[in-house]
Amino acid sequence: MLILGIESSCDETAAAVVEDGRRLLSSVVASQVDIHHRFGGVVPELASRKHIEAVSPVVQEALATAGITREALDAVAVTQGPGLVGSLLVGYSFAKALAFGLDIPWVGVNHLEGHILSVFLEDDPPPFPFCALLASGGHTAIYHVTGYTAIERMGQTRDDAAGEAYDKVAKVLGLGYPGGKVIDDLAHQGDPSRIPFKRPFLDRNGFDFSFSGIKSAVHRMVQKQPEEMTSRMKDVAAGFQEAVVEVLTFKLMHAVREKNCRHAVVAGGVAANRRLRESVRQAGREQGVAVHIPGLELCGDNAAMIAAAGYHYLQEGRRGKLDDDVYSRVPL
Repeated sequence: MLILGIESSCDETAAAVVEDGRRLLSSVVASQVDIHHRFGGVVPELASRKHIEAVSPVVQEALATAGITREALDAVAVTQGPGLVGSLLVGYSFAKALAFGLDIPWVGVNHLEGHILSVFLEDDPPPFPFCALLASGGHTAIYHVTGYTAIERMGQTRDDAAGEAYDKVAKVLGLGYPGGKVIDDLAHQGDPSRIPFKRPFLDRNGFDFSFSGIKSAVHRMVQKQPEEMTSRMKDVAAGFQEAVVEVLTFKLMHAVREKNCRHAVVAGGVAANRRLRESVRQAGREQGVAVHIPGLELCGDNAAMIAAAGYHYLQEGRRGKLDDDVYSRVPL
């Protein structure tokens, strides 16, 4: 089954062709980072307009790269939510119209579920059950996964998502947007032990997160010692990152022990963070847990994960209807 995936939940316009939910034939992503960079974050109205300009060329490129025509498609899968409503509507409306014109089925996909299932596009996917840490700019949560669409949320952030905290700290430090990679790069040049931040574990027996406190701690430090920030920037970034990574790793391994799983998955944009990948893999080796992390191209928002998840939706008999709508927030 050849499925065209379309993703437009935030500021990336993406299209991909995936066969049978596993074989990636093409993946195209048009980023808007340069457009939103000067604003220090995503401007929803601008994002929507850019999606309108990009969605048709991106889809055409994905089909051409896969070496197929539209008529070869068996179905279309598209992000239905959560995300920015204006952005979601662009991809969602395009997908409905394309599928209707081709007289093929289409299905709306939960963006978060797509992230988790992105690991099945890799050569060595985990068996069920496994525990998954989903960390991105808008979401941070831990799930117990017992099937392709059987996903139980164990805990989530009570305030800022991990990626959101990275972006806000980067803005406070004057490092620009997006903050994830720039802080990761800077942190590798610093010493995390020089400026230790409190680890926001909340409740060591639970699975929820909170990153607003550590973000505020960095902000207060900058306000109190602005003249020292230039010389201490690398250590601040290192200390901040180490605190966030330690909490994410601890909670994931705690979930694995709680559910007696032998496999753990890290997905979402923050899964591209080098320190997080190192930390989770090290913890996995120490505890005898196999760790699965998608390649960097599958960590950020992409349409391949949407097509992969859509395949399993369609296998269950799910179908989209013309009067279906997008949603900005929804529990997985």
